[in-house]
Amino acid sequence: MPSSRSSSGIGGWLKFFAILIGILTPIVYILEQNLEKFYIFSPDQLHDVAKRAISVHGNDTRAIVKHIVDELGAQVGTKSHINHDEEWIFNNAGGAMGAMYIIHASVTEYLIIFGTAIGTEGHTGRHTADDYFHILTGVQMAYVPGEYEPEIYPPGSVHHLHRGDAKQYKMPESCFALEYARGWIPPMLFFGFADGLSSTLDLPTLWRTTFVTGREMIANLLKGKF
Repeated sequence: MPSSRSSSGIGGWLKFFAILIGILTPIVYILEQNLEKFYIFSPDQLHDVAKRAISVHGNDTRAIVKHIVDELGAQVGTKSHINHDEEWIFNNAGGAMGAMYIIHASVTEYLIIFGTAIGTEGHTGRHTADDYFHILTGVQMAYVPGEYEPEIYPPGSVHHLHRGDAKQYKMPESCFALEYARGWIPPMLFFGFADGLSSTLDLPTLWRTTFVTGREMIANLLKGKF
């Protein structure tokens, strides 16, 4: 039989978690109702920037990326929250592999360039944020159960993955996109780290991802960007 001391210990932890949940629930609810106040980007704004960059630079992905970053880095509302250092990091998530450049990361938003020069395929994940995948070069395909035809997203289009939804996706060949997520970003990091911890065991990449993401999130919090 468990001792009274261990029983009281378990009871104490249960009480602690019950109090913690009771405190956090109303806080999260209030923040959820006011998420829009924390955003500094908008899907329409980013779509406009991406389309204009494509129209000017065609299939020159490097020039498109520079155009987007330079423009966002010059706009009043976003310029102090943009990472101009083009730090490319491998990204393994949902079975797909590519690379990313983190332009912005905060608690409620992230903006990255994600892509690969050789193609990839995997699971989108089921996230706590809306995800807007602005195709810059190449083509992305997506599939949901019950459909018999793929969704096809060419350059200049946007693949909106609604919060809580999931799809299979594929970039058959070279494809790069401006990916924007808005909602609760920290829970998404578990999906981003899962493959690295369970299959690739690429510790240098995991460290680099953690360092750059944490650095940007903390820097933005210090600037008042939640």
